[in-house]
Amino acid sequence: MKARPYLIALVLIVLVAGLLVVFRTPGNDPAQQQRQETSPQAAVEAGAGMGDAYYPTDGNSGYDVTLYDVAITYDPSSKQLQGVAKVNANATDDLSRFNLDLEGLKVSDVKVGGQPAKFAQEGDHELVITPAAPLAKGKPFTAVVTYGGEPKTVEDASLGRSGWQISSTGGAFAAGEPHSATSWFPANDHPRDKAAFKLAARVPDGWTAISNGLEGPVTRDGGWTTFNWSEETPLATYLATVAIDKFEIVRSKLPSGAPVLDAYAPGTAAEKKPIQARLPEILGYLETKFGPYPQRAAGSIWVADKIGFSLETQTRPTYASWADLETVVHENAHQWFGDSVTISNWADICLNECLASYSQWLWLEKDGTNLDERYRGRVEELRGRTSFWAPKLYDMGKGNEFRGVYDKGIMAMHALRKQVGDDVFFKALQSWTAGHRNGNASWPEFENHFKQASGQNLDGFFQAWFRGSGIPEDQYLLPVGVRR
Repeated sequence: MKARPYLIALVLIVLVAGLLVVFRTPGNDPAQQQRQETSPQAAVEAGAGMGDAYYPTDGNSGYDVTLYDVAITYDPSSKQLQGVAKVNANATDDLSRFNLDLEGLKVSDVKVGGQPAKFAQEGDHELVITPAAPLAKGKPFTAVVTYGGEPKTVEDASLGRSGWQISSTGGAFAAGEPHSATSWFPANDHPRDKAAFKLAARVPDGWTAISNGLEGPVTRDGGWTTFNWSEETPLATYLATVAIDKFEIVRSKLPSGAPVLDAYAPGTAAEKKPIQARLPEILGYLETKFGPYPQRAAGSIWVADKIGFSLETQTRPTYASWADLETVVHENAHQWFGDSVTISNWADICLNECLASYSQWLWLEKDGTNLDERYRGRVEELRGRTSFWAPKLYDMGKGNEFRGVYDKGIMAMHALRKQVGDDVFFKALQSWTAGHRNGNASWPEFENHFKQASGQNLDGFFQAWFRGSGIPEDQYLLPVGVRR
């Protein structure tokens, strides 16, 4: 995600006001307990959530989703959505009941294993499902949820409106983090449970529905058109999207043969096509730094709205109307950092945003910018600005996830590069993306990875830049590699 600059200031105002505190609960499966040794977790009742300290009731620890197979019908004129979500999963515990997350839409029917199941919608997002017979640990099961209503926008303390949004052009799109998917389909809503994703989106003729992954067949019947999409590479729920508009579609291919689909909402094509046309160049350059492009498809969704962010929706980033070339670089760097290698907890968000933000500097370096000079100039400019150095980049606290990662995070990553040297830095990034491809990782794992790769004791460095608050001591602020 890349936020508009004014939203960073807005975060400070919201934090002072102390708005929007959300609590959600975790489980105690062995893999989760192992993660608790290295990542901040909340100790709560087993099965009630995934165990993220910031959003403890997000998700459910009792099962692992393998596929979301979602079918929706959406009418832009009435703003009504009707959906059927088939959730294929494996039970990781014996389950007499389990939860899915769904916000603002009413469930009318649930079946588990083909049999009617009891269900209740509790709180602001919990769909509690009680199957006719308990689910055995280690066994696969399928839950089918029928639901509908008018999707609601999620109000986020850091970035304003997200989730399902009505476009100024009359269509709609879904994008945002940490919560977005559950504004339009039921999900195990935490990045730790990644799954394949399929979507059949039925809209009135004349409208187009764009989503993640590969484009499937398009069918028409009785004034309605159904668009089919399939993303086999596992994705985190907040990276799933659908956008409905009267798009102009441009199809092409990367040099590798991977399909590219770009969608331009009315009024965006003339300005944005020249920027998006540089995607093959951008991905080719990022491959030299981060390793092979980890997705099966590429492209973009350009909306006509001045939303507060652009987002790395998997394979096909969603761009606000203000997005520029650096935004395209940023969101496509996320295809490695965030989409392929996904955070274990929201406290780890620097793994996504610090690295994607640093990719913008790498792009400038490609075009001739001396990053050491740029870095030194920024240090001198910012030495006395305590507000810049205050945010922690790891375990920053709920509501602070998007403070510091876009600006201080860039500086921190360049300092790390100079601390360990270019050869170690880029080899370590490539081995990181290869070793965690299509999985999850935590910030402590990243620290250990760089300690091993460099052979250095980096505890003081990481404490000064990422775990602590305030300007780092000069030995870490100006590593040998960046000194004149």
